[in-house]
Amino acid sequence: MGILTLAEDRPTPKSVYNWRVYALAGIASCGSNMIGYTSAFIGTTITLTSFMKEFGLDEMSTTQQNLISENIVSLFIAGAFFGALGTYALGHFIGRKWSLAVAATVFFLGAGLQLGANSARGLGILYAGRVLSGLGTGVASNIIPIYLSELAPPAIRGRLVGLYELGWQIGGMLGFWINYGVEQHMPQEHEQWIIPFAIQLVPSGLLFVGALWIKESPRWLFLKDRRREAMENLCWIRQLEADDMYITEEVAAIDQALEHQKSSIGIGFWKPFQALATNKSVMYRLMLGCMLFFWQNGSGINAINYYSPTIFRSIGVDPNTVNLMTGIFGVIKAVMTFVWLLFLVDQFGRRKLLLVGAVTGSICMWVIGAYICVVKPEDNPSTSLNGGGIAAIFFFYLWTAVYTPTWNGTPWVINSEFFDPNFRSLAQAATTASNWLFNFLISRFTEQMFDKMHYGVYFFFAALSFLAFFFAFFLIPETSGIPLEKVDRLFDCKPVWRANKILKAALAEEEEQFRYEVKETSYHEENTSSFVKSSARLCVMAARPSKKTGATGQIFASPPLSPPEPPGSEPTGTEVPGAPPTNELVLPWFKSRRHTRTTAAAQRGTDHVPCSTT
Repeated sequence: MGILTLAEDRPTPKSVYNWRVYALAGIASCGSNMIGYTSAFIGTTITLTSFMKEFGLDEMSTTQQNLISENIVSLFIAGAFFGALGTYALGHFIGRKWSLAVAATVFFLGAGLQLGANSARGLGILYAGRVLSGLGTGVASNIIPIYLSELAPPAIRGRLVGLYELGWQIGGMLGFWINYGVEQHMPQEHEQWIIPFAIQLVPSGLLFVGALWIKESPRWLFLKDRRREAMENLCWIRQLEADDMYITEEVAAIDQALEHQKSSIGIGFWKPFQALATNKSVMYRLMLGCMLFFWQNGSGINAINYYSPTIFRSIGVDPNTVNLMTGIFGVIKAVMTFVWLLFLVDQFGRRKLLLVGAVTGSICMWVIGAYICVVKPEDNPSTSLNGGGIAAIFFFYLWTAVYTPTWNGTPWVINSEFFDPNFRSLAQAATTASNWLFNFLISRFTEQMFDKMHYGVYFFFAALSFLAFFFAFFLIPETSGIPLEKVDRLFDCKPVWRANKILKAALAEEEEQFRYEVKETSYHEENTSSFVKSSARLCVMAARPSKKTGATGQIFASPPLSPPEPPGSEPTGTEVPGAPPTNELVLPWFKSRRHTRTTAAAQRGTDHVPCSTT
């Protein structure tokens, strides 16, 4: 399936896939540029000779150097953990738009603080800046996927949320290559290491400026009962009029979800906490979302992101070419993320990607670990790679090419879809925080693991990737093409590997019934309007005095027929047979039809076709 092939959940006007929705997603993804860059550049920058001389690391033992490196990396991640936890409050009270502005501001302040570090002030100010930029990162990493999923049409939701991952990888690639550039072309002085730190200001500044322009999420505005603004934003994003059938259906689905939330949970900051404790279904999905990030980090990706020089040295790469190899690693990730975004995430599906990535990633890690176990390149250093070393590098880049479009971004897409509006903000905060927690554990102990386990680290990651296959196969349903308000019903459909097809069939049947009811109601409303106008004209004509007698008279020998009553309705009890006054017949009938339509629409979420395996 190609870039132009979209799996739509219902008939969708082409104008829905317009430049506005992509522009909003692109601006929000400046936040992921910010995250990707700061995650990638730090591991190499702190190994630059100029940085080590500035802070006296070159005079320390290897153990002390590793400890400081781990502190610089892990303090940022600790800040991101707490930032992600605090995002629920921000998103609830000030919305998605202004939460992004807050994230950009806090990150910008942290990046600026890091620029104040030098040999005289020591590393303390650098640590403080890393914590602040981590807080901003935690907020952005939570809000961006929520915002993108809420403004995206179902057919391109994976693609839009995937822009978050693409921005992350582009930022990471720039971080790797900027380090390579300053190492190769700048003297080993203060400016060499300060430039990579200063570039952090660029994406955070762009995110702040962009956040002032982007539209607030219509779903959040509906939640806050700001309906007029919500309708304006939704129509602007979709490039459709308010009375378009697509808008009518989307608003009906949002209203239905909100009514369900009000009746079952309630509207308020603490209500989801109270309901979460008793809702086993949501607790189960929350566990799945957190475990997705556990298996993602268990693949070893963040160990490579933060400590790529250590990884390449363990394979036997010459220290003088480590940064070049790291730059190639960044390019492969960016290119494969672009492929994933255009051709895989919406067309191939989330679930299949996880399965393929787990198996292939495990095989690659086993091969790399076996090579290091047999050859022991660190004990037998060489300025050039032998055939086995080249094969190990090949499998490392193969692992990168497969892992990136599978486990790198897909868990973020799935977690942005897993939860209905009742719990989305709270659950997203919890799952994002879990990602940063697992990330922290990996970053804090990677250097020590390589120190003690050597090639065993690759076997460790290979075993976790192998187990991730069974987790995804038996527990993760396919979410592509399912409206956000209906995703919770996926977990009622068994078996898991057929849940998507079963639910889509049920939704198609419900959609057909809904459109039939809307057309039927419109037909009766038009007939009613014509009847009222005709009756009014007849009454006027009947009331006019005759030119010959001067008296009013009847124009029909018998009264006109009244409009047909709805099936099963009771007689109206009118006093005069024939066409009665409109306020006694037409209006009650009209209201009855409107009530019938409203009731049918409200019941669509409960009286649905049950999921089954037949």
